[in-house]
Amino acid sequence: MNDLTDALNRHYAPQDVSARILESIRAAGLDPDRLSRDEASMFDEFHGGGRESTRALARDIGLAPGTRVLDVGCGIGGPARTLTAEFGCAVTGVDLTADFIHAARMLSLRVGMGETINFLEGSALALPVADAAFDLVWSQNMLMNIPDKAQFAREVARVLKPGGRCAIESVVSGTGEVLYPSFWASEPALSFVPSPEALREAFAATGMVADLWQDNTARVLAHGQRRMAALERGEGPPLGIGVLVPDRVMEKTRNALLNNEQGRTLAIQAVWRKPA
Repeated sequence: MNDLTDALNRHYAPQDVSARILESIRAAGLDPDRLSRDEASMFDEFHGGGRESTRALARDIGLAPGTRVLDVGCGIGGPARTLTAEFGCAVTGVDLTADFIHAARMLSLRVGMGETINFLEGSALALPVADAAFDLVWSQNMLMNIPDKAQFAREVARVLKPGGRCAIESVVSGTGEVLYPSFWASEPALSFVPSPEALREAFAATGMVADLWQDNTARVLAHGQRRMAALERGEGPPLGIGVLVPDRVMEKTRNALLNNEQGRTLAIQAVWRKPA
């Protein structure tokens, strides 16, 4: 394990993630053996826009049943479960954080989807899957931890079938310095927020064609403002973001809002297509 991988594992999984999830479920008065996908969605869609952002991107790209999807940076599997259950996709999830993969498998079993999604531990820069194996590469709020965007784009192009697409949701840089700690990095050393230009250039260099680029900041801001208001009132959901973020939740939530409100960061959704 290299230094960056080790640091990211400490950042995202400072404790046993699966044990913390199960403890939180019981503390919320729920039965871990009767957990519903809706109950899990309060914490398992870890990215800025939550489940509604996942649904919106899937609808925008016309995601069809039977699509073979590789979810890169799948976390604990929330988006993968949404794409499988609501859009009929065949999803494989990949994440660098071993504890997230264990939790993704555990939660999928608990919500009755253990046999429908495949989860693999691995790097976005060396994806543990075959060439030309997927119709769609999907990734939400993972690129901020990837130092080499060009290598990521090359891996995306490698694993896509001709005519396949890549759908990404990401934080990108705006104007001014990013405030830390953030959800993806407690300090700048772990953060590799791409500029819009660098991200476009990385994919263009592979020969992939841009099909969509849209600003998603308003949706992410609204989601974050609701979360922040609930935290300030002490009325956050019993299975909120604190299940996965055990420290400095308030500070990270506030910085996420300020970064977007002040234009330090933007949230985008983008789609690229591999030529047939």
